[in-house]
Amino acid sequence: MQDHRKLGRELGLFHSDPLVGAGLPLWLPAGAAARRAVEDYVHGLERRHGYQHVYSPPLAKVEMYERSGHLPHFGDDMFPPMAVSEHDVFVMRPSLCPHHAAVFNARGRSYRELPLRIGEIGGMYRAERSGVLGGLSRVRAISLNDGHVFCAPEQVLDEVVAALRLMRVAHAALGFVPSSYRLSLRGDGDKYVDDPPMWSRATAVLRDALAAAGVSYVEVPGEAAFYGPKIDVQLVDHAGREGTLATVQVDHFQPARFDLSYVDASGERRRPVMVHRSAVGSMERLFAHLIEVHDGAFPAWYAPVQVAVLPVGDVSSRSFADRCRALDLRIEESYGGSLGARIRAARKVPFVAVIGAQEAADGTVSLRYRGSGAVRVLPVAEALSVLAAECRPPLD
Repeated sequence: MQDHRKLGRELGLFHSDPLVGAGLPLWLPAGAAARRAVEDYVHGLERRHGYQHVYSPPLAKVEMYERSGHLPHFGDDMFPPMAVSEHDVFVMRPSLCPHHAAVFNARGRSYRELPLRIGEIGGMYRAERSGVLGGLSRVRAISLNDGHVFCAPEQVLDEVVAALRLMRVAHAALGFVPSSYRLSLRGDGDKYVDDPPMWSRATAVLRDALAAAGVSYVEVPGEAAFYGPKIDVQLVDHAGREGTLATVQVDHFQPARFDLSYVDASGERRRPVMVHRSAVGSMERLFAHLIEVHDGAFPAWYAPVQVAVLPVGDVSSRSFADRCRALDLRIEESYGGSLGARIRAARKVPFVAVIGAQEAADGTVSLRYRGSGAVRVLPVAEALSVLAAECRPPLD
């Protein structure tokens, strides 16, 4: 396992520019292509599991974060407020949950709508100290795969278990296994909301969910969110450092702070519970791990370049390349240098398609599979069918 910062530079996935600032990486075309493929997969996976997706702005009035509890409990990690006018002071958001609470509150809700699952890959910002920033693993501008489930109290356990199962599906598709799970609990001090019965209820549900999902875990005091306990899915990087990727949290605090309610079967107003969950975490931290665990050789469905097309001599590969693009395959044509050198340069690419004089005359393509050394000479139509199938995102 190599450092993702070194591999990221070598493969042209992301870049840091001093004029942009530390902790604000630029996603280069190759990295952006891989990220887009993963984002599209996550959106589809969530849709198939009942999520509805929204867009929300990356800032809001300071009053929102006073109400949510972020300013009094999390203010040291937020960027300073920005005064736009005498009456309008805005804050770059440190999380998406207040905006999703506003989505829930956009109209009246009935128990028939619950659980209401809201998802978004949205931007948020943390005022991280410069000494802890590094590559994609610790940044100031974060693109979070976030989701919030608004449900009745009796639905919470099932929703937490469902979130854990969703995570397992996504992690398997992306090609990694978490190193461990932990139950992050409240610690001492005024960092946490002072409501012991609320904490006890939420902690009990998470323990029951972990048992129901058959997940082994360790309990870690002092690592909870300020409003409630959470399940953290842990990963280990190339240097043996452990970090959190995905998370599930049970929150009774913010629904009360935002006065969220729904009408139950008897016509009474009831308070929903808010289950926070991020199946794959931030795109930045996720790719820091994916780059390392795959050594930059991503699975075909989200590889930046899925097919390297290598013509030999004066043979044109334009027709084959165009047909690949028509199938929405990500390709790169390579002309310069010897064939052997070009094949070696494409060692991270899942498929190499060689078209020489013989292939052109026969209407075939020589397909090479990454890592196996296997070469198949196929008719063009069959080669395209194979590539389309092999590069298709997985379905759960």
